[in-house]
Amino acid sequence: MTIAHLLEDFGMVTPVEPIETFSEEIVEEAKLESFEKGYSAGWDDAVDAKDKETSRISTMLASSLEDLNFTYHEAQTQLIENLDPMFKVLTSVILPDTMAATFGHHIVDHLTDMAKDQMNEPMNVVVGGGEAASLRALIGDDFPVEVHVREDASFAEGQAQLRVGRSERELNSGALIDSIRDSVEAFSEQFKEDNQYG
Repeated sequence: MTIAHLLEDFGMVTPVEPIETFSEEIVEEAKLESFEKGYSAGWDDAVDAKDKETSRISTMLASSLEDLNFTYHEAQTQLIENLDPMFKVLTSVILPDTMAATFGHHIVDHLTDMAKDQMNEPMNVVVGGGEAASLRALIGDDFPVEVHVREDASFAEGQAQLRVGRSERELNSGALIDSIRDSVEAFSEQFKEDNQYG
């Protein structure tokens, strides 16, 4: 016999209730819902990470393009600033000397072109003071018709008037050089202005 009847029972008497059992359908539904929540959370995290990466790359690209653009403008500015003295020497020394050295040949080329259709017409050339002798020597006996060359003190060096029959042309290498020089200076000034004011 046991002595349990001699000892006091401190436990409460609770009725035993049966444990509620879940059907497999409910368990599967809970697993599916849990999977969907996890999948959605992972997808959202992946989308957020992709958006952050895209934003970071866009910012880096914009910064690189800005740096590249700035570097291009720096290089262009430096190039123009370095070429500016060369252009000034070119238009003030080299080009005038070259034009002076080839001016007679230029006149002969124009006379030849003008005489193509008017071979038997008289040829007259008016040049500035001191240029007639060198032009006569250059023309020589190349033309079948005599070319009359005379000087006019009102003509500047590098200026000539050509007349073959009824055709007439004026050559002005000084004005051409001035025009080129003005164009180069205008370009240089415009470039400096654009760089200064954006």
